[in-house]
Amino acid sequence: MEAKVGDHVITPRVGKPVEVQALWLNSLWLASRRSPRWRELFCRGRAAFEARFWNEAVGFLHDVVDVDHQSGKVDSSLRPNQVLALGGLPLVLVDETRARRALGVIEARLLTPTGLRSLSSDDPGYTGHYAGGVAARDGSYHQGTVWPWLLTAFVEAWVRSRGRTPTTIADARARFLTPLLEHLGEAGLGHVSEIADGDAPHRPNGCPFQAWSVGEALRLERIVLALPARSNRARRLASKSAEGAAHGMGV
Repeated sequence: MEAKVGDHVITPRVGKPVEVQALWLNSLWLASRRSPRWRELFCRGRAAFEARFWNEAVGFLHDVVDVDHQSGKVDSSLRPNQVLALGGLPLVLVDETRARRALGVIEARLLTPTGLRSLSSDDPGYTGHYAGGVAARDGSYHQGTVWPWLLTAFVEAWVRSRGRTPTTIADARARFLTPLLEHLGEAGLGHVSEIADGDAPHRPNGCPFQAWSVGEALRLERIVLALPARSNRARRLASKSAEGAAHGMGV
Protein backbone atom coordinates (compact mmCIF):
# COMPACT_ATOMS: atom_id res chain seq x y z
CA MET A 1 0.00 0.00 0.00
CA GLU A 2 2.59 2.45 -1.21
CA ALA A 3 0.38 4.96 -3.07
CA LYS A 4 1.53 8.57 -2.71
CA VAL A 5 0.40 11.88 -4.23
CA GLY A 6 3.19 14.41 -4.01
CA ASP A 7 4.27 14.35 -0.37
CA HIS A 8 0.92 12.95 0.79
CA VAL A 9 0.99 9.25 1.68
CA ILE A 10 -2.50 7.85 1.02
CA THR A 11 -2.33 4.85 3.34
CA PRO A 12 0.37 5.46 5.96
CA ARG A 13 1.17 2.26 7.83
CA VAL A 14 3.79 3.49 10.28
CA GLY A 15 3.86 1.27 13.36
CA LYS A 16 3.10 -2.45 13.32
CA PRO A 17 0.96 -3.39 10.27
CA VAL A 18 -0.95 -6.65 10.69
CA GLU A 19 0.38 -8.32 7.54
CA VAL A 20 4.01 -7.60 8.41
CA GLN A 21 3.52 -9.17 11.85
CA ALA A 22 1.82 -12.19 10.25
CA LEU A 23 4.74 -12.69 7.87
CA TRP A 24 7.27 -12.24 10.67
CA LEU A 25 5.55 -14.70 13.01
CA ASN A 26 5.12 -17.30 10.27
CA SER A 27 8.84 -16.95 9.55
CA LEU A 28 9.67 -17.39 13.24
CA TRP A 29 7.43 -20.44 13.42
CA LEU A 30 9.15 -22.06 10.45
CA ALA A 31 12.56 -21.23 11.93
CA SER A 32 11.57 -22.66 15.32
CA ARG A 33 10.78 -25.99 13.67
CA ARG A 34 14.40 -26.15 12.52
CA SER A 35 16.10 -24.70 15.58
CA PRO A 36 14.93 -24.34 19.21
CA ARG A 37 16.71 -20.98 19.48
CA TRP A 38 13.65 -19.30 17.86
CA ARG A 39 10.97 -21.06 19.90
CA GLU A 40 10.74 -18.69 22.86
CA LEU A 41 10.70 -15.60 20.64
CA PHE A 42 7.97 -17.13 18.48
CA CYS A 43 5.80 -18.07 21.48
CA ARG A 44 6.12 -14.58 22.96
CA GLY A 45 5.34 -12.98 19.62
CA ARG A 46 2.30 -15.11 18.93
CA ALA A 47 0.80 -14.46 22.36
CA ALA A 48 1.41 -10.73 22.01
CA PHE A 49 -0.07 -10.67 18.52
CA GLU A 50 -3.51 -11.94 19.50
CA ALA A 51 -3.61 -9.78 22.62
CA ARG A 52 -2.58 -6.63 20.73
CA PHE A 53 -4.40 -7.04 17.41
CA TRP A 54 -7.74 -8.64 18.22
CA ASN A 55 -10.57 -6.07 18.36
CA GLU A 56 -13.43 -7.69 20.22
CA ALA A 57 -15.78 -4.75 19.70
CA VAL A 58 -15.88 -5.21 15.92
CA GLY A 59 -14.85 -8.85 15.56
CA PHE A 60 -11.74 -8.48 13.43
CA LEU A 61 -8.07 -7.50 13.70
CA HIS A 62 -6.68 -3.99 13.96
CA ASP A 63 -4.95 -3.00 10.76
CA VAL A 64 -2.03 -1.29 12.53
CA VAL A 65 -1.06 -1.08 16.21
CA ASP A 66 1.31 1.43 17.77
CA VAL A 67 0.43 3.84 14.95
CA ASP A 68 3.17 6.40 14.31
CA HIS A 69 5.18 4.47 16.93
CA GLN A 70 2.82 5.65 19.67
CA SER A 71 2.28 2.78 22.08
CA GLY A 72 -1.37 1.70 22.29
CA LYS A 73 -2.58 3.83 19.36
CA VAL A 74 -4.45 1.67 16.84
CA ASP A 75 -5.91 1.92 13.35
CA SER A 76 -9.03 -0.24 13.22
CA SER A 77 -9.82 0.29 9.54
CA LEU A 78 -11.24 -2.84 7.96
CA ARG A 79 -8.73 -3.85 5.30
CA PRO A 80 -7.93 -7.24 3.73
CA ASN A 81 -4.31 -7.38 4.97
CA GLN A 82 -5.42 -9.36 8.02
CA VAL A 83 -6.29 -12.45 5.97
CA LEU A 84 -2.59 -13.36 6.17
CA ALA A 85 -3.04 -13.80 9.94
CA LEU A 86 -6.37 -15.62 9.66
CA GLY A 87 -5.23 -18.59 7.57
CA GLY A 88 -3.86 -17.15 4.35
CA LEU A 89 -0.38 -18.23 5.50
CA PRO A 90 0.60 -21.63 6.95
CA LEU A 91 0.08 -20.56 10.59
CA VAL A 92 -3.21 -19.11 11.87
CA LEU A 93 -2.47 -16.50 14.53
CA VAL A 94 -5.83 -16.31 16.33
CA ASP A 95 -8.09 -18.97 17.76
CA GLU A 96 -10.59 -20.74 15.52
CA THR A 97 -13.67 -18.88 16.77
CA ARG A 98 -12.09 -15.49 16.23
CA ALA A 99 -10.75 -16.44 12.81
CA ARG A 100 -14.20 -17.50 11.60
CA ARG A 101 -15.77 -14.35 13.03
CA ALA A 102 -13.27 -12.07 11.30
CA LEU A 103 -13.55 -13.96 8.01
CA GLY A 104 -17.32 -13.54 8.18
CA VAL A 105 -16.92 -9.78 8.49
CA ILE A 106 -14.47 -9.71 5.59
CA GLU A 107 -16.82 -11.78 3.43
CA ALA A 108 -19.73 -9.46 4.22
CA ARG A 109 -17.92 -6.15 3.75
CA LEU A 110 -14.86 -6.62 1.54
CA LEU A 111 -15.63 -9.52 -0.79
CA THR A 112 -16.58 -8.85 -4.42
CA PRO A 113 -16.86 -11.32 -7.33
CA THR A 114 -13.25 -10.67 -8.41
CA GLY A 115 -11.42 -10.10 -5.13
CA LEU A 116 -11.29 -8.12 -1.90
CA ARG A 117 -11.80 -4.39 -1.48
CA SER A 118 -8.76 -2.68 -0.02
CA LEU A 119 -11.00 -0.76 2.40
CA SER A 120 -14.52 -1.28 3.69
CA SER A 121 -17.19 0.64 1.78
CA ASP A 122 -18.55 2.15 5.01
CA ASP A 123 -15.21 3.78 5.88
CA PRO A 124 -15.12 7.61 5.48
CA GLY A 125 -12.01 7.29 3.30
CA TYR A 126 -13.54 4.77 0.91
CA THR A 127 -13.39 5.48 -2.83
CA GLY A 128 -15.55 3.23 -4.99
CA HIS A 129 -14.17 4.00 -8.44
CA TYR A 130 -10.65 3.98 -9.83
CA ALA A 131 -10.76 6.82 -12.35
CA GLY A 132 -9.57 10.32 -13.22
CA GLY A 133 -6.06 11.75 -13.34
CA VAL A 134 -2.96 10.38 -11.67
CA ALA A 135 -3.72 11.97 -8.30
CA ALA A 136 -7.30 10.68 -8.27
CA ARG A 137 -6.26 7.18 -9.31
CA ASP A 138 -3.42 6.98 -6.80
CA GLY A 139 -5.79 8.31 -4.15
CA SER A 140 -8.20 5.42 -4.70
CA TYR A 141 -5.65 2.68 -5.39
CA HIS A 142 -5.78 1.25 -1.84
CA GLN A 143 -8.89 3.01 -0.55
CA GLY A 144 -11.54 0.58 -1.73
CA THR A 145 -10.20 -0.60 -5.07
CA VAL A 146 -10.55 -4.39 -5.47
CA TRP A 147 -7.44 -6.57 -5.69
CA PRO A 148 -8.05 -10.04 -7.21
CA TRP A 149 -4.80 -11.57 -5.95
CA LEU A 150 -6.00 -11.26 -2.35
CA LEU A 151 -8.93 -13.58 -3.00
CA THR A 152 -6.79 -16.72 -2.78
CA ALA A 153 -5.46 -15.98 0.73
CA PHE A 154 -9.01 -15.22 1.88
CA VAL A 155 -10.45 -18.43 0.41
CA GLU A 156 -7.59 -20.49 1.83
CA ALA A 157 -8.36 -19.09 5.29
CA TRP A 158 -12.11 -19.58 4.75
CA VAL A 159 -11.70 -23.24 3.81
CA ARG A 160 -9.31 -23.94 6.68
CA SER A 161 -11.72 -22.41 9.19
CA ARG A 162 -14.44 -24.82 8.07
CA GLY A 163 -12.33 -27.92 7.56
CA ARG A 164 -10.99 -29.10 4.21
CA THR A 165 -13.87 -31.43 3.43
CA PRO A 166 -15.05 -32.15 -0.13
CA THR A 167 -18.30 -30.35 0.72
CA THR A 168 -16.47 -27.25 1.95
CA ILE A 169 -14.25 -27.21 -1.14
CA ALA A 170 -17.24 -27.60 -3.47
CA ASP A 171 -19.04 -24.78 -1.66
CA ALA A 172 -15.98 -22.52 -1.93
CA ARG A 173 -15.55 -23.26 -5.63
CA ALA A 174 -19.14 -22.21 -6.28
CA ARG A 175 -19.05 -19.14 -4.04
CA PHE A 176 -15.60 -17.75 -4.85
CA LEU A 177 -13.94 -19.40 -7.84
CA THR A 178 -16.86 -19.45 -10.30
CA PRO A 179 -17.43 -15.65 -10.15
CA LEU A 180 -13.71 -15.04 -10.62
CA LEU A 181 -13.54 -17.31 -13.68
CA GLU A 182 -16.42 -15.39 -15.24
CA HIS A 183 -14.09 -12.37 -15.31
CA LEU A 184 -11.76 -14.12 -17.78
CA GLY A 185 -13.78 -12.78 -20.69
CA GLU A 186 -14.25 -9.21 -19.41
CA ALA A 187 -10.93 -7.43 -19.99
CA GLY A 188 -7.71 -9.21 -20.99
CA LEU A 189 -9.22 -12.37 -22.49
CA GLY A 190 -8.19 -15.44 -20.54
CA HIS A 191 -6.48 -13.33 -17.88
CA VAL A 192 -7.26 -11.61 -14.59
CA SER A 193 -6.97 -7.85 -14.26
CA GLU A 194 -4.81 -6.03 -11.76
CA ILE A 195 -7.70 -4.27 -9.99
CA ALA A 196 -11.41 -3.47 -10.18
CA ASP A 197 -13.79 -0.82 -8.87
CA GLY A 198 -14.96 -1.31 -5.30
CA ASP A 199 -18.51 -0.31 -6.30
CA ALA A 200 -20.70 -2.56 -8.42
CA PRO A 201 -20.51 -3.60 -11.20
CA HIS A 202 -16.81 -3.78 -10.22
CA ARG A 203 -15.43 -2.61 -13.56
CA PRO A 204 -11.98 -4.15 -14.20
CA ASN A 205 -9.13 -1.69 -14.41
CA GLY A 206 -5.37 -1.33 -14.28
CA CYS A 207 -3.27 -3.87 -16.14
CA PRO A 208 -5.59 -6.35 -17.94
CA PHE A 209 -2.90 -9.06 -17.93
CA GLN A 210 -1.65 -9.04 -14.33
CA ALA A 211 0.80 -11.82 -13.45
CA TRP A 212 0.12 -11.89 -9.72
CA SER A 213 -3.65 -11.95 -10.27
CA VAL A 214 -3.35 -14.82 -12.74
CA GLY A 215 -0.87 -16.67 -10.56
CA GLU A 216 -3.08 -16.52 -7.50
CA ALA A 217 -6.14 -17.53 -9.52
CA LEU A 218 -4.24 -20.61 -10.70
CA ARG A 219 -3.16 -21.39 -7.14
CA LEU A 220 -6.76 -21.03 -5.98
CA GLU A 221 -8.12 -23.37 -8.65
CA ARG A 222 -5.35 -25.97 -8.71
CA ILE A 223 -4.13 -26.14 -5.11
CA VAL A 224 -6.33 -24.36 -2.55
CA LEU A 225 -9.62 -25.66 -3.98
CA ALA A 226 -8.33 -28.90 -5.47
CA LEU A 227 -9.73 -32.18 -4.20
CA PRO A 228 -7.34 -33.84 -1.70
CA ALA A 229 -5.66 -36.27 -4.12
CA ARG A 230 -5.09 -33.58 -6.73
CA SER A 231 -3.96 -31.08 -4.12
CA ASN A 232 -1.36 -33.48 -2.72
CA ARG A 233 -0.04 -34.17 -6.22
CA ALA A 234 0.21 -30.43 -6.94
CA ARG A 235 2.12 -29.87 -3.70
CA ARG A 236 4.53 -32.72 -4.50
CA LEU A 237 5.18 -31.25 -7.94
CA ALA A 238 5.73 -27.79 -6.44
CA SER A 239 8.15 -29.26 -3.90
CA LYS A 240 10.11 -31.08 -6.60
CA SER A 241 10.28 -27.89 -8.67
CA ALA A 242 11.59 -25.96 -5.68
CA GLU A 243 14.20 -28.65 -4.95
CA GLY A 244 15.31 -28.58 -8.58
CA ALA A 245 15.61 -24.82 -8.54
CA ALA A 246 17.59 -24.88 -5.31
CA HIS A 247 19.93 -27.55 -6.71
CA GLY A 248 20.45 -25.48 -9.84
CA MET A 249 21.45 -22.49 -7.72
CA GLY A 250 23.86 -24.63 -5.70
CA VAL A 251 21.80 -24.36 -2.50
